[in-house]
Amino acid sequence: MHLIKIKLSSGTTIAYRDEGSGEPIVLLHGYCGSHRYWDEVLPSIESHGRVIAVDLRGHGQSSAGEGVYTMEQLADDLAALLDELKLPQVNLFGHSLGGYIALAFAEKYPDRLLALGLVHSTAFPDSEQAQANRLKAAEAIGTQGVVPFVDGLIPKLFAPEHRESMPEKLSEAKEIGYGTSAEGAIGCALGMKDRPDRVSVLEQLDIPILLLAGELDEVIPPEKRFPVSKSNVAAVTLAGVAHMGMMEDSQAFATGIAEFLERNRGSGSV
Repeated sequence: MHLIKIKLSSGTTIAYRDEGSGEPIVLLHGYCGSHRYWDEVLPSIESHGRVIAVDLRGHGQSSAGEGVYTMEQLADDLAALLDELKLPQVNLFGHSLGGYIALAFAEKYPDRLLALGLVHSTAFPDSEQAQANRLKAAEAIGTQGVVPFVDGLIPKLFAPEHRESMPEKLSEAKEIGYGTSAEGAIGCALGMKDRPDRVSVLEQLDIPILLLAGELDEVIPPEKRFPVSKSNVAAVTLAGVAHMGMMEDSQAFATGIAEFLERNRGSGSV
């Protein structure tokens, strides 16, 4: 499992896995995650192309900096990485926070996408309550650190029954979360709080779009999962999972992405 690091012109160092060959498939993890979120599903996805699993700024082994991490700034990180890798177009899948970044990327760089996938994510902005919670999270991380925050966060991402039946998965997700820098966790919390409504981005895109949701997700409620219904949009609900489908039911999750990629193979040109 080889991790590559590259320093962008902005000075940020981005770490990523680069596996397989063929049409590029980029995976962006969620908040307080890393490329390791994809470990169980990567072999299945890898059979469909070259998979690049990124550590977002401030997460995993990518470098951090102080201040607000806007979704646009994180999208620019990805664009710069793709420039370094000489990849003009990719299939882009984003989990939760990664989905918010993928939408910002789609808005700013639509010509660079072959397909877009939002995984346990939404195009809607934070509600007022969610914005208040982001501020509380940033304050708590600033005073108490990442570990207690992650310990409180991770169980909420799994289906209630899985909190009891999958203790090893929760432990793994927590361990990954502990690798998030305080600056990264605070910066992304503040950036998510300020992100705009991007439903119009989904409405305007004419490339293949996957909206993959967890039936029991308490983070993304049903009314926020499928904001558009068009011929180029595939809406998939994974039964019995919450916000961490890649860990809760890796086979069903991988199948959802693999079938989408297979249906849309060659829909764009690299």
